[in-house]
Amino acid sequence: MLPMTPRRVLFCTLALGAGVVLCVVTIWAQGRLRSQVYATGFTAPIAFVQDPLDRSVQFVVEQAGRIRVVRNGTVQPTDFLDLRAAVLSGGERGLLGLAFAPTASSGRFFVNFTNRSGDTVVARFRRSADPLVADPASRFDLRFGGAGGPAAIAQPFSNHNGGHLAFGPDGYLYIGLGDGGSGDDPEHRAQNPQEFLGKMLRIDVNVEETHAVGYRVPGTNPFVTGGAVAARPEIWAFGLRNPWRYSFDDPARGGTGALVIGDVGQNAFEEIDYEPPNRGGRNYGWRNREGAHENVTSRAPAFLPLVDPIHEYGRASGQSVTGGYVYRGRALGAAYTGRYFFADYVQGRVWSVALTLDGQGEARASGVTEHTAELGGQSQLGNISSFGVDADGELYLVSLTRGTVLSVAGLAPPTPTDLRIIR
Repeated sequence: MLPMTPRRVLFCTLALGAGVVLCVVTIWAQGRLRSQVYATGFTAPIAFVQDPLDRSVQFVVEQAGRIRVVRNGTVQPTDFLDLRAAVLSGGERGLLGLAFAPTASSGRFFVNFTNRSGDTVVARFRRSADPLVADPASRFDLRFGGAGGPAAIAQPFSNHNGGHLAFGPDGYLYIGLGDGGSGDDPEHRAQNPQEFLGKMLRIDVNVEETHAVGYRVPGTNPFVTGGAVAARPEIWAFGLRNPWRYSFDDPARGGTGALVIGDVGQNAFEEIDYEPPNRGGRNYGWRNREGAHENVTSRAPAFLPLVDPIHEYGRASGQSVTGGYVYRGRALGAAYTGRYFFADYVQGRVWSVALTLDGQGEARASGVTEHTAELGGQSQLGNISSFGVDADGELYLVSLTRGTVLSVAGLAPPTPTDLRIIR
């Protein structure tokens, strides 16, 4: 647990001419946080992504299909990209993810959206001559069925699309896909080695513009040459229900490079999964397990062992986890460095946990601390759809229902009052 005990602060000032010193002893809570509106006016925002070319610019993804530009906290009048004509939005569908290529000079970025047929598309675009406006004509939809296959991943139901995109420290694109929807994964897709659904995929998108598929499979993917089961080579990990948001512990800021996943539960438990760097080929257990508990076991998992989450919470605490980030900024103070922040979408609650690593790089979560009230409570936070970080690694919250992006900062010491004369 973080040391949240009060700290005494002595403020003193010299009263010139009087030969006395005025002092006050004030008690304030050490390590407390606050939030404030950074940008507002969005409609159902679901992601906040830093521009790798300009530290003053971020992009806000709206579920209906727009990507808005924010510069120094001000929403710009011109969209970066408008995909509303191509996107089927509503419920858990829509424009769901955005990631910029690690080689920022390439101008490439990738989006994940639900197309008009209800299926998942991962598309590549380029910026135009104006870096704050995308070139819509540059669109190329990745072909997960091969050069002659469909340029989409079929979704049998309307929920559990996943949708997040993130580049790992290895330079590869990670694509989180839900189990295809309905309840309790009725076709056991998350454990099917020939299905993309219910998996984390890892692909190499650093290919030439004319590449017929739009990606290559990294030779180091766990199921390329064997692994625990014969599976599609794009698969990095099994057994996810709906990995709505995940992130990497940034090694450029002293992080481990681990992948941390917030996986949305079914009826009982929300979970946080932790994967040390380069530790693919894991099975996180869905639908056989929900959190660290048995769920539907009528069909066997694809392979064992099943990896339990490092943290879970039940329905008394929330109903839909929003994965966040391991904090590596400076504004919150050293006490928060290395803590993982996450939220619950339904309850609008925010927590952080400490991560302790063993000799094999596996993490143990401890010291769960809730920050909801100090960040402004439900009236300020609304329903938290995502987290983001800026160019300095500082933390932001995205409120879908309030249409705002909130910055998170440490609480400054209060203004001194009730000064007393000390001779």
